[in-house]
Amino acid sequence: MLQAGPVWALGTMSGTSLDGVDAALLHTDGERILAFGGTAYRPYSAAQRETIRAALGRWPGEPGVAEAAEVVETAHATVMAPLAARAGIAGFHGQTLAHDPAGGRTHQAGDGQVLAEVLGLPVVWDFRSADMRLGGQGAPLAPFFHFACARWIGAEAPVAFLNLGGVGNLTWVDPRAPAPESPGACLAFDTGPANAPVNDLMQARLGRDRDEGGALAAAGDPDDGIVGRFLRHPYFFRMPPKSLDRNDFASLLDDVAGLGDADAAATLTAAAAAAVASGAEHFPAPVSRLLVTGGGRHNATLMAMIAALIDCPVEPVEAAGLDGDMLEAQAFAHLAVRVARGLATSCTGTTGVAAAVGGGKISRPKRRQG
Repeated sequence: MLQAGPVWALGTMSGTSLDGVDAALLHTDGERILAFGGTAYRPYSAAQRETIRAALGRWPGEPGVAEAAEVVETAHATVMAPLAARAGIAGFHGQTLAHDPAGGRTHQAGDGQVLAEVLGLPVVWDFRSADMRLGGQGAPLAPFFHFACARWIGAEAPVAFLNLGGVGNLTWVDPRAPAPESPGACLAFDTGPANAPVNDLMQARLGRDRDEGGALAAAGDPDDGIVGRFLRHPYFFRMPPKSLDRNDFASLLDDVAGLGDADAAATLTAAAAAAVASGAEHFPAPVSRLLVTGGGRHNATLMAMIAALIDCPVEPVEAAGLDGDMLEAQAFAHLAVRVARGLATSCTGTTGVAAAVGGGKISRPKRRQG
């Protein structure tokens, strides 16, 4: 059983950018943040990244999926082991290979039971399936943690959190609400592609993982026609909550195929920024600041493009005393405790689920049972 009161939880995240695994300790009771603990990062090797990339869009049992799952489990065990001794529970998100909200199915590679055995800890995993069974999008899942973060930083009016990973997502939070699942407390949704198209462009054309700092995009000119057509995609006319798969906008790479490297990078970056601005139009009330997490906050060109389109300060979450590299890993530590305590992890305003629901399976090491 999980001890009463606050507990140290270990959370992990391996995002759609396919860069590696983040791990972080969080002291929480599932409602409040009490303290932030140690963190670690384990990059995927080029070969491991390609193994995962080859399995994107595939479902359990399809070719390459078992190999990707083994990479994910091994990488997570390696990065989690040094932190596990301090933790009472762990949250394992896994690596999303496919996400089909319309079809009510999602696939995160990796088995939480394997990690429970390796680490000797209860591991909470498969966070999304319960939400989707009740008609939710299964994503995004960080909003309830964002609500706790808004209270931790002392926000007294609505704020927004923007995660710029492979896909972008926004959370609008009113910290004055009694709980994250309360009506009007949270609105969350995916904005559109963020880093994924630029990363894929850089890999395909230049053999690089990313446009470091947005330098290549800064040297080019966006094609306004391509960005305008991008914004006419039906996704942008849907009301939130809504979510995407990493490859839902894969055609963007075809759209920039005729552009030079710098102009192509600038166009994809401008599209990501325009998607964020389009999303901000759905906020129920203005926000005092937009706090940015995820790898995209290091892209100065992308940040400048977003700031030019948003009518409030746009800042990395570090400006509020948070760690943008570890926020999602911390979120799954927080959610793991919520699952173990029977608290909700998503609600109508965050995923469109019919009612507030707690997701996640709990796997316990068999050698401790009996």
